[in-house]
Amino acid sequence: MDACVQAKLNCLPVSPGIYIFKDRAGKFLYVGKASNLRARVRSYFQQGSADERFFIGRLEQELGDLETYVTTSEKEAALLENSFIKQHQPRYNIKLRDDKDFISLRLDPRDDWPRLEVVRRPKKDGARYFGPYHSASSARSILRVVNRYFQLRTCTNRELQSRTRPCLQYQIKRCQAPCVFRIDRNEYARQVINVGLFLEGRHDELVQHLTRQMRKASKAMEYETAARCRDQIQAVKSSLEKQCVSLVSNIDQDVFGYFRQEDRIVFAVLMARRGRVMGVRTYALRDAYLPNDELLSSFVSEYYQLGSFVPDELILPESIEAEQGLAELLSTERASPVKLTRPQRGSKARLLRMAMENAAHAYQEKARAVAEVETLLIQIMQRFDLPSTPRRIECVDVSHSSGVDTVAAVVALRDGQPDAKSYRGFTIRRVSDGDDYGAMYEALSRRFKRASLSEPGWELPDLLIVDGGKGQMGVALTVLGELEIEDVPVIALAKEKANARGQKLVDRVYLPGRKNPIDLRESDPAARILMLARDEAHRVSNRLRLKRDKRTTLRSDLDEIKGVGPKTRSKLLSRLGSLDAIRTAGVQQLLEAGATRRQARLILASLRGEDGAKATDETNSAERAAVDNAFPLEE
Repeated sequence: MDACVQAKLNCLPVSPGIYIFKDRAGKFLYVGKASNLRARVRSYFQQGSADERFFIGRLEQELGDLETYVTTSEKEAALLENSFIKQHQPRYNIKLRDDKDFISLRLDPRDDWPRLEVVRRPKKDGARYFGPYHSASSARSILRVVNRYFQLRTCTNRELQSRTRPCLQYQIKRCQAPCVFRIDRNEYARQVINVGLFLEGRHDELVQHLTRQMRKASKAMEYETAARCRDQIQAVKSSLEKQCVSLVSNIDQDVFGYFRQEDRIVFAVLMARRGRVMGVRTYALRDAYLPNDELLSSFVSEYYQLGSFVPDELILPESIEAEQGLAELLSTERASPVKLTRPQRGSKARLLRMAMENAAHAYQEKARAVAEVETLLIQIMQRFDLPSTPRRIECVDVSHSSGVDTVAAVVALRDGQPDAKSYRGFTIRRVSDGDDYGAMYEALSRRFKRASLSEPGWELPDLLIVDGGKGQMGVALTVLGELEIEDVPVIALAKEKANARGQKLVDRVYLPGRKNPIDLRESDPAARILMLARDEAHRVSNRLRLKRDKRTTLRSDLDEIKGVGPKTRSKLLSRLGSLDAIRTAGVQQLLEAGATRRQARLILASLRGEDGAKATDETNSAERAAVDNAFPLEE
């Protein structure tokens, strides 16, 4: 151990505070909090600890310096720890915030007409956040229930301000159209309260609340309101039927469990609301080198930094450092006392065992999936005679609209799973319309030229898949040859088709130097990963093409309006956001967005017709459109 670090260990205070491990270059390795700095930090360097101390071996190799900051309380230590973690992103601290799989639902009661929307990064902005949800599909299912039964608006703020007539959501009785009609604000506010109760899992309280509203409306002969309350009660009870555990409790609880093997750990968060288990979320983390209590403490802190609902009580499997400070910090967040407990017996202990069992089950499922993917990758390597296991696979696909607006997408799989951060899109500019081979050549040349220059983020794949037959494979081999890249295997994946006799052929794989293709049936184990890569490439390239088509349509429709110049068009699109918003905007909104009165009249006449009354075509699925409006993000 460095003599400077040893000297600091000998002088540590017994006060609460935070400690920082740095490497020899001065970069942050880990930030932790302690109720007693001297005892906590020195425990890392004690021999014979019962902890599985994976981190300690790394400390001996990497530790270059140690810093400590004294605080007056454990709560201040917890606050300072969060601040340093956000600012410096230490290597070994848990970083749930960086994982885009975790999304939350945002509801701001301060809006004139609140709505639910999806966010990746909760903020301290006074709004209410629910979640995080581990997938977009789970958030979408919640949104569908809310949209169907509670009738909050689903349009964006910009659409709310620009509408002149109700959308299809109003026609199918899923919105009260506050954008157009004067509706009862108090009634809308009650629906917002009900949505909050539903998302928090306080279903018993919500059912009682709705029952009172239904009876009151029935007595006042407001039968439509009573019927709406009845439908809401049925929806809530339907979700209650899915709950498998009921306990005698009148508080909200989060129960934390974990399962660990070496440097991998899975956390499970079991959510109990008013005595009912509402669900379990699991989070798998790699490179977990810290002691168990440190990992648990970091995870709990980061979990609530994501904007999760803070319950009355947290049930933990073991004690954590500066526990009282964390409780005070969460109590401030909740604006009411939060208790941390470690039960040994009774109903709370049963909940804890359930959380631990769910963590172990999730770990085993994850391990089984990893082993299965490993087997498939080895089979691909053996079947197509690859030099190594294809842990990173890339697939390229070209898409265009009747020969124009050509784009290409290069998607990546890492260990058999889509690696969205490595996806690349290319707008094809140098070839004639409809030239698929030329488009493939341009896209791959641009992609692999960056790899040949060793640019960060453009590493070579273990396997390149081109969508097509021998021709496309020849293009890929030509590009790699021109750039003198020799260690990237290439295969071509051709879709099934019918032969001259009308017989349907299976998917085929073409290999360099081999005349006949290899049949690839759906039952073939290798097909699963190869088809996933191809389907992802299709999806991404089509999405890029549709975006390009939309931009071209926007430009062409506005370009045709004489008297509206490029600067005005740019202002209108940037401030109103879309052609639909421009089409439905009134004269005053167009003036505020940057148009003159003469230009506003020209726009209305051109986009709506001479009478200015042509409505926006809203033939898409209403429910899907409503849910998509809440997702202002790439999935």
